[in-house]
Amino acid sequence: MFTRISARPATFAGDFKAAWSESHIRQVDGGKAIQLVLDQSTGCGFSSQKKYLFGRVSMKIKLVPGDSAGTVTAFYMNSDTDTVRDELDFEFLGNRSGQPYSVQTNIFAHGKGDREQRVNLWFDPSLDFHTYTILWSHKHIVFYVDDVPIREYKNNVAKNISYPTSQPMGVYSTLWEADDWATRGGLEKIDWSKAPFYAYYKDFDIEACSVPGPTNCPSNPHNWWEGYAYQSLNAVEARRYRWVRVNHMVYDYCTDKSRYPVPPLECRA
Repeated sequence: MFTRISARPATFAGDFKAAWSESHIRQVDGGKAIQLVLDQSTGCGFSSQKKYLFGRVSMKIKLVPGDSAGTVTAFYMNSDTDTVRDELDFEFLGNRSGQPYSVQTNIFAHGKGDREQRVNLWFDPSLDFHTYTILWSHKHIVFYVDDVPIREYKNNVAKNISYPTSQPMGVYSTLWEADDWATRGGLEKIDWSKAPFYAYYKDFDIEACSVPGPTNCPSNPHNWWEGYAYQSLNAVEARRYRWVRVNHMVYDYCTDKSRYPVPPLECRA
């Protein structure tokens, strides 16, 4: 029998707080959704009130519409430790109107990052809400767009490859200006005449071991995300994963010979 950690859906008021520029974070739709605002004065962000060690975190996001070049909308987990940090990133990179939105994922483990991969989304993520999910177990980390896995990072600690296993992480979302790198490597600058820029969040869902919380939770093999069905991608997920990698991946650090003449160890595992 596997354990379901929480049947209560997360709410912004109950589980999150403003991390910076609270004046640019607004509750809309009767408090059911959150609007983040970016203008020339500042971006903004919010964070979870607790940290978590293993589990699944998801939220529905509607990204900045129209000419969003130079903006970054992020959803990520971060240990908030200065040097040896762990972090799991979704970063949605704005575009010029008519160009595809790219999502960049990155993984920091024991202070080591630089594991960027980029995928062009196969739909317009500014037209409606889509679900973005991070699954983090002892076996692997999987990034999902709706039900489609776009990235899997396996636990290969036995092969001397770092993997986040001990530091709890908070959940964060931000909207900010990064036109020095976000769109076409910084060639496309933000058009402030289109400001303010808006991104929307709703349906927060956290099923994870909270810290502080029961000390035996993170190591409990009966947590549902540690179950056999979740230890690897199933057949349907594997097909979707291959489809994304073949048709929509536009950058993979593992194949970037200018950065890594010898591919990093995890790329060869």
